[in-house]
Amino acid sequence: MTRLSVNVNKIATLRNARGGQVPDVLKAAAKIQSFGAQGITVHPRPDQRHITYADVRGLKAIVTTEFNIEGYPSEDFLDLVLEVGPEQVTLVPDAPDVLTSNQGWAVRAESERLQPIIERLQAAGIRVSLFTSTDEAEIEAAAQIGADRIELYTEPYAQGFSSGNPEAVVPFARAAAYAHGCGLGVNAGHDLDAQNLRHFAENVPYLAEVSIGHALISEALYDGLERTIQTYLACLKPAHG
Repeated sequence: MTRLSVNVNKIATLRNARGGQVPDVLKAAAKIQSFGAQGITVHPRPDQRHITYADVRGLKAIVTTEFNIEGYPSEDFLDLVLEVGPEQVTLVPDAPDVLTSNQGWAVRAESERLQPIIERLQAAGIRVSLFTSTDEAEIEAAAQIGADRIELYTEPYAQGFSSGNPEAVVPFARAAAYAHGCGLGVNAGHDLDAQNLRHFAENVPYLAEVSIGHALISEALYDGLERTIQTYLACLKPAHG
């Protein structure tokens, strides 16, 4: 069964634009789970422009499904993750000033740095996923340094699909099969939406989880959170029969 993890960063962005606690990120996360989502994702950044470290601590008591914390593995980030103890951490190669994640790790080049971080997180009982491209050499390197999963960076698929090229999914299907053969679990995220998700889920094998925030929260402005989450869950049904 492919799980839907909803990234609530954009809810925090809206709150921060005005100050105060409206909309309430914790209340939204509780609602999202009650509507059927199987996980909550956050990506705290050093400037705290959306999710804050205080939000992450507060969400720990709210998330009853799976808590996935994404981020660049600075010492401050790692200290937060180890304090909160989520089920999963997704390491991304974002520099502090990057607006949004826009590439996977160069795992081979960063192996010596990433391996002890992975081991440190796993020793605390946290599953570790690395944000990667579809490059098989990078995927193999992720397995070699002990990652539990990869998260495929799906913007190239989304761009191809929106341009009328459904075959843009093929490299992701191959990468997922290769990752499975290396003993890795497979997650995916970035620019997945209600238009392209079904095709992706139908064609990418071994897909454990998708993490979706911007598109889902944006669509919820028109259709409401409950209806939007049901739409996304319906897109995933073919992936698990």
